[in-house]
Amino acid sequence: MARNKHRQRVTFKATPQQVRVPASVANIGPGFDSLALAVELRDTYVAQILDEEIFDIDVAGEGATEVARDKKNLVIKAIFHGFDFLGGKPAGLALRQLNEIPHGRGLGSSAAAIVGGLALARSLVLNGNQMMSDDDLIALATDLEGHPDNVAAATLGGATIAWSEDRMGVSTGVAVRSEVDQRISLLALIPESSLSTSKARKLLPESVPHQDAAFNLSRSALLVHALHYRPDLLLAATEDRLHQPYRRDAMARSISLVETLRAAGVAAVISGAGPTVIVLDTGEKSEREEIIRAAGSHFTPRELEVAKTGVESAAI
Repeated sequence: MARNKHRQRVTFKATPQQVRVPASVANIGPGFDSLALAVELRDTYVAQILDEEIFDIDVAGEGATEVARDKKNLVIKAIFHGFDFLGGKPAGLALRQLNEIPHGRGLGSSAAAIVGGLALARSLVLNGNQMMSDDDLIALATDLEGHPDNVAAATLGGATIAWSEDRMGVSTGVAVRSEVDQRISLLALIPESSLSTSKARKLLPESVPHQDAAFNLSRSALLVHALHYRPDLLLAATEDRLHQPYRRDAMARSISLVETLRAAGVAAVISGAGPTVIVLDTGEKSEREEIIRAAGSHFTPRELEVAKTGVESAAI
């Protein structure tokens, strides 16, 4: 867990603060729990400090009927996790939450909520940017999310490589950012069905064959190069043997679509824990139309660009 290096009395800002957080595509095939892309599909959160001991929460957009309106709200949890790091706690808080990222589809909605809440905590404290760095934010977000890949992309934008390391006896999420070749864009094929990350993780085996681990290591290394320099290598670079095959029973239609597209030479993968299918594309519009036809009526297509920036903050 990240620890506050400052521990001085904090001053809260009176004005509302806004953050916009991108969705993220984790794993990208072989990079399980380590590689991710930020994409231009953003949730927007606005918060303001209140003098009364209340939570005034309003939620609109994706998953609005399922999101808690009390201290169990994930954005609220993240905000107060951030306040604890910064060393202060206000009496109450107002939160306005507009969700654009689909929930339970493998596009990083929980990571966006966590990163957004921490960024709001930072923005609501005078000099918060000096007290909580992006590295701190990623470490704090990993505490809540459990793994650093999605939260790294949501924080930094672009492509990210994330890992956990021991710091003073505590496992800490760490990440670096990498640029993405501007020719690469994404096509999300979003199914109606959802799947929780916890359920998807329970489908994975405790151990895998050594040759499969070696296979994914080589493809992950190649994927970093392909994203930055050689998009023509994306089909080979997105091959995976560690997680997608084991999740077939939970998302049979999505896995079948991935296999169909890859057999046709298309770099298709499951996004995060699924069941959304992501196509990494450098082709013509006509090729995308063929891919959408292949997906059929069970998937809603959405064209996405790589987000060049991560979480964005502003006073309003």
